[in-house]
Parts: sequence; structure tokens; C-alpha cells
Amino acid sequence: MPEDEFDALRDDVRHLRDRTEILDCVARHARGCDRHDEDLIGSAYHPDGTDEHGFTVNSGADYAAWVNPAHAATSRIHLHNITTHSCEIDGDLAHCESYSLVVLLGGDGRTAQIINGRYLDRLERRDGRWRIALRRSTVEAMFTADASVLKSPFFTGQGYLKGTRDTGDLSYRRPLLLDTPAPARWSDEEGAR
Repeated sequence: MPEDEFDALRDDVRHLRDRTEILDCVARHARGCDRHDEDLIGSAYHPDGTDEHGFTVNSGADYAAWVNPAHAATSRIHLHNITTHSCEIDGDLAHCESYSLVVLLGGDGRTAQIINGRYLDRLERRDGRWRIALRRSTVEAMFTADASVLKSPFFTGQGYLKGTRDTGDLSYRRPLLLDTPAPARWSDEEGAR
């Protein structure tokens, strides 16, 4: 292979690795929020990273201590979905925009709040690791939806797994096996209430 082709291939592989590591960082943050995993959330930020949610600004290290109680007070379960993701990489600096769809099941278990917004991130590669240096969150739309089907006998009779907001969640089990007991199912007393 000629040297210029090899150099181009090496650059392409580096770019693809960077994009994957950046998207993994964004996804790790979302997963950490949904599992209330402070270590996972914190690992998405550089030690001097900053997060802005409205008028609330936290260091990356303090973000989990703010967001986990806020989520717990306003919802039973929540899911942060990362959808459209764009990323411009310039050396060790990346500017990213990630659309988010957040669903929060209300305390009554019958309504859900749905929030659409974006995470506008500046990530930096330091010591070979991509992390968030600055996150600014937008809200573009928000509405409430009927979630009462989750309490219907038709649904609770299906026995679907339900996530837990801790590291006891089935997604942390290694290896994942069919006979590993589920920490929670929608047929449980808590899910049926």
C-alpha cells in the first residue's frame, strides 16, 4: 500500500475511533442518569467539566448529586434517549449536538412527562480519553402523556422487565443469563399500583 493511502486509512480509522468514543461518552452519561449511577455520570466529564441545565450550573463532579435527587423527586422511572448526533472533530477538540428524548414516568404511575431537547457539548481528548468539558442543555418541547396502560391487567400480566435506578439493574449483570433473576418486573406489586 502506498504511504499516502496508508496515512489516509490511518486518519479514517482514528476519526471513526474518535466518533465512537465520543458517542460512547454521551451514551454513558445517559445510562448513568437512568441508573442513578454517580460514578458512570461522573466518568463522562473531565474533572473541570461543567454542565448547564437552565439556570442550574454544576461541575461535572457535582452534576449527579444534583440530578439524581431531582429525577427521584419527579419520577418513578426515566429514560434518556440519545437520537440524532452530529460531531465536528478538530484534533483533540469536538463540538457535538445530540438530540435527546427524555421520558419520565410520574409518581402516580399514570402519567409521563416527555421532554425533547438537545445536548450541546464540547468534548476534549485529554490523556487519550474523550470527556465532556462543557454541556449546555436545551428544551425544545415538553408535554404530558397518558401512561395508565402500565397499570392495566393486560400489560401487568405480560411480566415485562422493569429497570431499577441503581447498579442492581439487570443491565449490569455479567454475564447476562436467562436464569438470572430480574430485579423488577411490571407484574410486581410496585409496578401494578
